[in-house]
Amino acid sequence: PQEEMVLAYQREVKMAKNKFLCLSFSLLEENQQKQEDDLGAQFTEKFIQEPDNITLLLTLLEEFDFHVRWPGVKLLTALLKSQCAPVQGIILVSPMGVSRLMDLLADSREVIRNDGLLLLQQLTKGNTAIQKIVAFENAFERLLEIITEEGSSDGGIVVEDCLLLLLNLLKNNSSNQNFFKEGSYIQKMKPWFEVGDDNSGWSAQKVTNLHLMLQLVRVMVSPVNSPGATASCQKAMFQCDLLQQLCTILMATGVPADILTETINTVSEVIRGSEVNQDYFASVNAPSNPPRPAIVVLLMSMVNERQPFVLRCAVLYCFQCFLYKNHKGQGEIVATLLPSTIDANSISAGQLLCGGLFSADSLSNWCAAVALAHALQDNLTQKEQLLRVQLATSLGKPPVSLLQQCTNILSQGSRVQTKVGLLMLLCTWISNCPIAVMHFLHNQDNVPFLTGQISENLGEDERLVQGLCALLLGICIYYNDNSLENYTKEKLKQLIEKRIGKENFVEKLAFITKHELYSRAAQKPQPAFSTPEHMLFDHEFTKLVKELEGMITKAVLRSSEEEKKEEEVKKTLEQHDSIVTQYKELIREQDSQINELKEQVALLTSQNEKLQNTTTQQFSQIQQHKDQYNILKLKLGKDNQQTGNQAEAAHVNGLQPEELSQLREQLEELQRQNQLLQTQLTEKDSLITSLV
Repeated sequence: PQEEMVLAYQREVKMAKNKFLCLSFSLLEENQQKQEDDLGAQFTEKFIQEPDNITLLLTLLEEFDFHVRWPGVKLLTALLKSQCAPVQGIILVSPMGVSRLMDLLADSREVIRNDGLLLLQQLTKGNTAIQKIVAFENAFERLLEIITEEGSSDGGIVVEDCLLLLLNLLKNNSSNQNFFKEGSYIQKMKPWFEVGDDNSGWSAQKVTNLHLMLQLVRVMVSPVNSPGATASCQKAMFQCDLLQQLCTILMATGVPADILTETINTVSEVIRGSEVNQDYFASVNAPSNPPRPAIVVLLMSMVNERQPFVLRCAVLYCFQCFLYKNHKGQGEIVATLLPSTIDANSISAGQLLCGGLFSADSLSNWCAAVALAHALQDNLTQKEQLLRVQLATSLGKPPVSLLQQCTNILSQGSRVQTKVGLLMLLCTWISNCPIAVMHFLHNQDNVPFLTGQISENLGEDERLVQGLCALLLGICIYYNDNSLENYTKEKLKQLIEKRIGKENFVEKLAFITKHELYSRAAQKPQPAFSTPEHMLFDHEFTKLVKELEGMITKAVLRSSEEEKKEEEVKKTLEQHDSIVTQYKELIREQDSQINELKEQVALLTSQNEKLQNTTTQQFSQIQQHKDQYNILKLKLGKDNQQTGNQAEAAHVNGLQPEELSQLREQLEELQRQNQLLQTQLTEKDSLITSLV
C-alpha cells in the first residue's frame, strides 16, 4: 500500500508538471503571437506613413506576372489586417484604387482570385463608402457567378468567402441592399436553397455555407431596415418562390438542427408584417398523415420541453412574426379556442397554447403566454372574444374562464418565469379594453392578491413580479370605466394609498424598466436569450410598458381634486377644439366661396379681353369709315367750288347721293354700336372690381 501511495503521488506530480508545462507553453505562444502582432502593427504604421507606398503597391497589382501580383495581394491583406482604417482611407482616395482590387476577381488563376476575395473582405469591413464602390464595380454579379461555379451550398471554402464578402457589402448598407434588390439578385438566390430530398449527408462546409446564405436573406428583410425596403424585398422573395423554397426546407426531414433553427428565423423575418407572405405561410402544411398546418407542427416543438432551447425560441419568433400586424391571423388563432370551433379530432394552435400555458414546464408556460399575448396585440376584438373561453379544470366542477385560470395559477405560487409570462399576458389582454378590466375586477380575489403581492417584502427575483403586479393594477385603474361600484378608479387609488403607499407603488412599477433583461429585450424583436432562465421579457411587451408607465404613475399620484381640474381642463380643451373645428369649417366654406369667385373673375376677365379685342377691331373699322368719309367730303367740297352743283359733282366723281346717304347711316350705326360696347365694358369693369 505504501508503494502504491508513492506511485500515485509520483503520477500526480508528473501530471501537475505536464499541466504546468502545457500552460507555460500556451502562455509563451500567446505572448509570442502578441509580440508578433505588435511588431506587425509597428511595421505597418511605418509603411503607411508614406501614402505613396500604398499607391505603388496598387500599381504593382496591375502587373499580370504571378510572382508580382500574388505577393502584392498577400502584403496588402496583411497591411489591412494590421491597420485597417488608415489603409482603407489611403486606398479610398487613391485614383482607381478600389477598381484595381476588383480586377483580382477576374483573374483566371484561382489562387489570386481566392486571395483577392480575402483581401476584399478586409477592405470592406466597416467602411460604407468602399462597400458602395465595390458594389457598383459589379461585385454582386461576379460573386454570384463564383458561387454558382463552385457548386452553391455544396461548394467549398471559396463559396464561404464569397458569402462573407456579400454580408460585408449588404449588412447595414441600405444603398447596397437597394442596388441588390433592383438588380434582381434576390431571384438568383433561390437555387441556393434547392437542397434536394436526400438530406442524410450534410458536410460541415455545407452547413456553414447554408447558414451564411440564410443570413444573407435575413439581411435583406431585417426589422431594422426601413419598412418600405423590407416590404419590397419580402414581395420579391414571394414572387420568385424563395419563401416557398425556405418553407420546403422548414418541413423537410433530416435537416441539421442549427440549419432548421436558422431557417425558421429566416422565414420569420420574410413573413413579418407582410400580409401576402403571412397568408401563404398559414396555408403551408407539413408532409404528415393526416397533413397538419406548419404553424401547429412548429407550436408542438415550442411547448415540448425535450426540444433544443434555441429551436423553441426560433419557433416563438416565427409565431410572433406571423401575427405581427396580422388581424386576420390573430382572429384565426383565437377562434381555435372558442367553443363553437373546437374540433375534438384534431390538434389546434389554441389547444397547444393552452396546454403550454398550464404545463409543468415553466419555459413552456412563458412561451405560450407570450404567443397568446401576440394574438391579442393591438386587437380589441380578439381581447373581447378571448373572454368567452371557458376551461374545464376538473370533473364535477364548473368551468372557469381562461382569464380567471391565469390568475388562479399566479396565486398558486408558481415559478418566477411562469408568473412573469402570465402577468405579461394579462397586462396585454386588459390594456385598452375596459370590458376585460371589468371581467378581471369582477372576481373578488384578484385585487387583494395583487395588493398583497406588491406590499410584501420579497427577494430580488420576486421584485420583478411585484413590478408587473403593480403594472396590472395600474392598468385596472387607467382603463377603468367605473362600472363596478366596489372597484372604481377612486376606490382602487384609495386602496393603493392605504395598503401599499403611492410612492412605494410607483417605485415597484419603475423597477420593471430598470431590469437588465428588460433593456436587452427592448433592443430587437427576435428573442435572444443565453439561457432559459434569462427568458423573462418580450420585445412587444417592453413597448407596452414604455407607453403605460408614465400614464399609470400620473393617474395614481393625482388627487381627486387634480382629476376634477384635469377633467375641467379637458372639457375646456374639447370646447376649444370644437370652436377651432367650427372655425376650420367656416374657413373651408370661405375658401370654397373664394375659389368659386376666383373662377368667375377668371371667366369674366377672359370675356372682357375678348370684348376689348372686338371693340378695338370695331374702332379700327370706324376709323377707316371716318377716313373714307373725310376723303369724300374733301372731294365733294372741291367739286362744289368748281361746278356749284353737288349732284353733278357726285355724279362726276362716281358717287350717287343715295350712296352718300347710305354711308352716313352706316357711320351713325357704327357709332351707336361703339357707344353700346363702351357701356357694356364699363359695367363689366365695375363688376370685376366689386368681386375682387
